[in-house]
Amino acid sequence: MTGFDWDAELTQDRRDALIDRLADLVHRRGMHVPAILLLELQKPFTFLTGQAVVLGSGFLAPLFGATLVRDAAKLLESRENVERLICRIETLGAAEETLE
Repeated sequence: MTGFDWDAELTQDRRDALIDRLADLVHRRGMHVPAILLLELQKPFTFLTGQAVVLGSGFLAPLFGATLVRDAAKLLESRENVERLICRIETLGAAEETLE
C-alpha cells in the first residue's frame, strides 16, 4: 500500500493549470480587486499560508480531494507563484475592461 506524498513537487504544468483555474474562478465572479488585495496582503506570509492549508487539509481534502489540497498548499507557499496568480488575475481583469 502506498501512502499519500505531501512532499511531492508541484510541476510547472500543474502550477500553471492551478493558476489558470483560480484566476478564472476569480474572474467569473468579478472579484478581481478583493482577490488581488488579499493575495498582496498575504505575500509576506506565503509559507505560513501554505502550512495553514496543510493544517486544514483534514477538512479540505474530503471536499476538494487530497491532491488538489496538496497542490494548493504548494502553490500558496511560494511568493513567485502568488505573484504569477496576481498577474494572471490582473490580465483577465484588464482584458475584460478593454471589451467594455
